[in-house]
Amino acid sequence: MSLGPDTRVLVVAAACSLLLGGALLLVFRALRRLPIGVSLAGAVLTAVLSVVAGTAVASHEMYLTAGALHVVVMIAVVAGLGAAVVGLLLAREVARDVREAQRHAASLAEARAYSPGRRSRTAELADLSDELDRTAARLAEATERERSLERSRRELVAWVSHDLRTPLAGLRAVVEALEDGVGADPAVQLKTVRTEVDRLTGMIDDLFELSRVQSGARSGRRERVRVHDLVSDAIAGGRPVAEARGVELVGAAGEQLVLEGDVSALQRALDNLVGNAVRHTGSGGTVQVTARRAGGEVLLEVSDGCGGIAPADLDRVFDTGWQADASRSPGGRGGAGLGLAIVRGITEAHGGTATVENAGEGCRFRLALPAS
Repeated sequence: MSLGPDTRVLVVAAACSLLLGGALLLVFRALRRLPIGVSLAGAVLTAVLSVVAGTAVASHEMYLTAGALHVVVMIAVVAGLGAAVVGLLLAREVARDVREAQRHAASLAEARAYSPGRRSRTAELADLSDELDRTAARLAEATERERSLERSRRELVAWVSHDLRTPLAGLRAVVEALEDGVGADPAVQLKTVRTEVDRLTGMIDDLFELSRVQSGARSGRRERVRVHDLVSDAIAGGRPVAEARGVELVGAAGEQLVLEGDVSALQRALDNLVGNAVRHTGSGGTVQVTARRAGGEVLLEVSDGCGGIAPADLDRVFDTGWQADASRSPGGRGGAGLGLAIVRGITEAHGGTATVENAGEGCRFRLALPAS
């Protein structure tokens, strides 16, 4: 089948453009690890040269005069040069954005201070820059969390070491007195030994419980829990200590309030709050335990008469190892600072939050838990 003159010209021009363009692309592909700017510039030049070659061949096939052919070729060359300049400028900008993204990625890898770069006009590079910013934010949060945990760990080790020393020193003094046959009645000294051993046991139990909570190992069977029973048991368990300290312990909860969770863990959390409140309330004071529903949550609240917490310390109350000022613990020692950390861990494991605020003559601790 014979081709018409116009079709023949188009076929020849297209073939010439494709051959030249294909040859140049093969050359660039053979040159590996080229900078992105060079690769983009090469792509632009390949397109421009292919167009110029196709135009020149098409003009020749149309039997233009030498002058007309020269003009057509010059127009194609000038247009191609303009396109090449624009392409090279765009390639330079893209290359700069890529280097900026590379610098930011390197700063993340080397844990240097990260600062968001300029916004790229290229959609893909803009998305990459946004992802780097989000990654930097997550890394900063993780780093701060790690530093906070390390700081809490060091404080915990220092405080627990100090608190272990006190009962151990008491035990040693009693044992030496029994060995020497001096001191008070042996029955009284044995009672002292029992008291100090109980203190040590309680601290070890708290450490074990905190470890389970923080590692997520405390995942008891979930069941429907009547909040009224939690409050009643917490008051019954804390009443002997409260009466011995001259503290009034009262509480109430609606019969219809129900939670879904590990009943032993929730009881441990509420018992810790009640024990903490009784320990920090002076003789003649009152500790009140209440439960109510607010929207889709059950609020368990324990109010005491501790005199309040310094505003600067409110955010640290639930940190591992935090202890109140000795002046706020009338008549007793505050322990190793693990009880409230356990409370927060158990509450968060149940999808809730633990907060504290100054209220009246003391503090109000609140556990907000999803209602069943």
